[in-house]
Amino acid sequence: MRLTVELTYPASVDVVAAMLADEEFVRWRAARSTGSGEVEQADLTGSVGEGFTAVVRRTLATDQIPAQVRPFVGDRLEVRQAEVWEAPRGEHVVGTVALEIAGAPVRVTGTVRLEPAPDGGTRQVYYGEVKASVPLFGGVVEEAAARAVRATLLAEGEAGVEWLAGAGRP
Repeated sequence: MRLTVELTYPASVDVVAAMLADEEFVRWRAARSTGSGEVEQADLTGSVGEGFTAVVRRTLATDQIPAQVRPFVGDRLEVRQAEVWEAPRGEHVVGTVALEIAGAPVRVTGTVRLEPAPDGGTRQVYYGEVKASVPLFGGVVEEAAARAVRATLLAEGEAGVEWLAGAGRP
């Protein structure tokens, strides 16, 4: 199942890329977008100029997943998300993203891109593929996983807007 999520930020691509490469932001964003779950790990390596990698591992409650899917995933989900960003290319920064749910037959892979928005801000666009290897219920699991991933990415975008406005910073 294809998944596209677009986020917008009221700042330039350079400023947004620097935010995404800030380890404090990565941890804060993960905590803000986890809801009732817990952040187990949030690490960042590299830099904007050379390219960087952000890895987040968190646990989430499954209360918002449809009841027919819960037997496949249990009461809590361990979600591992990795974004690998390349060095900037002009006004664009591109990367790859992988998200997997431990113990569940679901994986999301794709690309992510920062680009100037027409209003002077920045668009962050995720293009991904959600795959579930569950006989008979694969489509239902993929749809539920896509909803959860979309909600998480939208929450991360809201956290980014708040960070740019000064929230969460020391």
